Amino acid sequence: MAASASTPWVGVIMGGRSDLEHLQPAIDILAELRIPHEVRVVSAHRTPDWMMEYASTAESRGLSVIIAAAGGAAHLPGMVSSKTLLPVLGVPMPTTVLSGFDALLSIVQMPKGVPVGTQAIGKPGAANAALHAAAILALKYPELRERLGAWRKARTDEVLAHREVAG
Repeated sequence: MAASASTPWVGVIMGGRSDLEHLQPAIDILAELRIPHEVRVVSAHRTPDWMMEYASTAESRGLSVIIAAAGGAAHLPGMVSSKTLLPVLGVPMPTTVLSGFDALLSIVQMPKGVPVGTQAIGKPGAANAALHAAAILALKYPELRERLGAWRKARTDEVLAHREVAG
């Protein structure tokens, strides 16, 4: 079963455009795996009504997973999770004085009943969020499961091709 390119499966959201550089690896992997996605600025603090609308309509618009940038207190992924039953994957942003550690701790301390999948800080976390979203979607889409398997095999092959280190 394939969705049209106009129906995104994954929403990638951030509080401001400055988070885009840290979320770019997620966007790149989603594109490489040919997963329909959308990228939006949805600020928990500056546009709370838009954030609530985005979260509460995500499933009816065809989304299956949301990847959300998390600033210091991780309000965006937590509040979005409170308004949808979809899986929300939080990526701590390394943009604060604490380099994202504050956001990481905020995500892992979400209250019972408001789950947010916690990823690593910054670009590695964004990449893993896309791969986590792909794994979730692969349960429903066999052709995506094949692409994800091929992607992971290519990473294994890259390491095996360069396992000799000159000494």
